[in-house]
Amino acid sequence: MIPPRLLRWGLAFAALGLAFLGALLVIRGGDFGWRLIVLGLPLSLLLALAGDALSANFGGTLRGRWRALLQFMQPWLWWLALSVALKIPVPLWPEGFPLLGLLSTAALFASALTFAAGRVGWARAGAMALFACLTGLGVEVLGSQTGIPFGQYSYATSPPPTVLTVPLMVPLGWFAFPLAGLLLSGGRPWLAGLLIMLWDVGLEPLMTAQRYWLWSDPQPLWAGAPVQNFLGWWAVGTLIAWGMQRLSGERWAAVRTPGPSFALAYFTEAFFLPGGLLLVGRPLEAGVTLLAMLLGAALALGVGRR
Repeated sequence: MIPPRLLRWGLAFAALGLAFLGALLVIRGGDFGWRLIVLGLPLSLLLALAGDALSANFGGTLRGRWRALLQFMQPWLWWLALSVALKIPVPLWPEGFPLLGLLSTAALFASALTFAAGRVGWARAGAMALFACLTGLGVEVLGSQTGIPFGQYSYATSPPPTVLTVPLMVPLGWFAFPLAGLLLSGGRPWLAGLLIMLWDVGLEPLMTAQRYWLWSDPQPLWAGAPVQNFLGWWAVGTLIAWGMQRLSGERWAAVRTPGPSFALAYFTEAFFLPGGLLLVGRPLEAGVTLLAMLLGAALALGVGRR
């Protein structure tokens, strides 16, 4: 069973997702999208205000709940909320995807770093982030130049800013998502790697549509990517998750964490990544991504409680 606060905050972020979907519908024409925006934004706030539902002052005034929310909201949650909020304008400003995507990923990175620092201290959290980003960057440079371990692809059309031809948002993501995967999987690196691989099911069609990278592999399986790519994502994700866990000196088990955890980031992406695919006209890929990530989360939650 999903922990109550994890479910509540997941629903709050899903309500923000309604606003995102409304913005998408506004772009396509019609007034119904505005109704979703008007519904989604207040609903997300109300669910957030109910975030203290397990505390003694749940029956207090709205002002009291707001104060409780401010006390309850840890810094990493504000960064995660900012990451989500930066996704909402994308349908209204498609040309701004490179900027909004980078800022959203940077906020997600800050959320992960702040959460980790709260658990293991800034020194260890910084070491984890440095290891993950440098490993991710190194693997991406190697992969784009040699085809190992992902297959034949190129960053030649990537929008700036880049680091050694790799978009900056990519190494930032290699820290945030292994951490979310570790938390969701109960501290199991192999399962965190699987969750990261399922995340890439949606990344491939979205990021190739946005021309962040392009595939030229002779044996494509999904959105131009071969089987080798997904095995590579699992292997690299597992390696990074394992290294982060060793550097932290802690087993990142979300089920033993009081209150919400950074595992929420996985659920926000499970909603917004399919939304981004709908935005670029990929409904099939959106459905497959949503199903894959939710099944992965269900597996991780089931295994993580053992």
